[in-house]
Amino acid sequence: MRSTFNLKEPNADKETLILFSAYFKDEGRKFVYSTGETIHPDEWDFVNKQPNDLNGRTNGANKHRVIKRQLDRYSNFFSDTIQNYKLANREIIISDIKDDFNVEFKRTKSISNKFFEVYELFLTDKKNDYTEDANSQTTIKRYEYNKKLLFDFQQNRNNKIHFNQINKVFYNSFINFCVSNKKHSANTLRRNVGLFKTFLYWALENNHTYKTDFQKFKAPKPQQTDEIALTLEQVQELFEYDLSKNERLEKVRDLFVFGCATGMRYSNYSKVQKRDIQNGIIKVRDEKNNDKTLEVPLNDFSRYVLKKYDYKLPKISNQKFNDYIKEVFQHLGYVEEIKKTIKIGKDIIEQFHPLYERISSHTARRSFITVMKNKKIPDKVIMSYTGHRSLEVFNKYYKPNNEEKKDFMQTVWKMDDVPLKQLN
Repeated sequence: MRSTFNLKEPNADKETLILFSAYFKDEGRKFVYSTGETIHPDEWDFVNKQPNDLNGRTNGANKHRVIKRQLDRYSNFFSDTIQNYKLANREIIISDIKDDFNVEFKRTKSISNKFFEVYELFLTDKKNDYTEDANSQTTIKRYEYNKKLLFDFQQNRNNKIHFNQINKVFYNSFINFCVSNKKHSANTLRRNVGLFKTFLYWALENNHTYKTDFQKFKAPKPQQTDEIALTLEQVQELFEYDLSKNERLEKVRDLFVFGCATGMRYSNYSKVQKRDIQNGIIKVRDEKNNDKTLEVPLNDFSRYVLKKYDYKLPKISNQKFNDYIKEVFQHLGYVEEIKKTIKIGKDIIEQFHPLYERISSHTARRSFITVMKNKKIPDKVIMSYTGHRSLEVFNKYYKPNNEEKKDFMQTVWKMDDVPLKQLN
């Protein structure tokens, strides 16, 4: 590619604008940008593409040298910009070069990032599409979180995100950031990749990008995940643990136990009120699916927690709850290292985290289902409490621990006394 300067009206009998031009021979493209400088054609060197009489001491020569210094700024900035694009493995697009020129030469009010401007348009569009129900609001919050996640990724790599850079290399780098820096689980990764692709499809359909590499992005599949489910004995231990000197953690613990004893999602069980109790049964509209009503009978644990707070459960955001409940389990000594393995492309990444870091509001729901199944309660009965309609999804919540697995195995594969005596 080569760059040069030309006059906008080379045959004019008056001063005319000087234009910066760059030619991309391979693609047959041309970038033209007004320098804002003007000069009379009689004072222009058409061979060397610059003002003439640069060495004199006249006022005209001084003026020409000032113009020449300004023109050098444009050619030098263009060379630096192209070099930076190449170093960043960034596709050279004329509209992007123009944006960079506008910023450098003060033709724009502020430094903006088209990627995040488009994301804001996407969010506005989605907010207009969605209704006011809780499920829609949750989806919007996830899109907003995904925007923040991408911004954090941009800050970490110290390089702006551009649509034309979103390829396999970008994707692998983004996934690695989510795993290594954000410590995301495989489920979180799958969800966030899906949200990201939804945004990119929207950007493609609305002509904000032409790149389609993202269509081949596949969310990482977990090789092995050690999801946590508590036993009834562990719930009892948690319930009886003295947290009276820390009111904040005591409230979180009580809410968590209430979740373990009801099997509802946090969005449901954290909002239960006295008016929701009818004949000893909690009856609420499912926050995730307003078409579904949950009916969960009270038990000793859930009734105790409700009465303790006079049927006005503590109000804690889900995010703070997930932070605080980890503190609770750290107090209880749940510090055993748990391995999590995720496959990214051909690479297998192993991570080790203390057990308490794996506890979240959703652990309560998983614990409820696991405890009930271990007590041989029929699936249909448990699903009537949890609101599950799919047996496949329901069974994913069942997480027997190692001790229970050993007990199950020994219950079936055991010898009578005669063969054992013969071995002795």
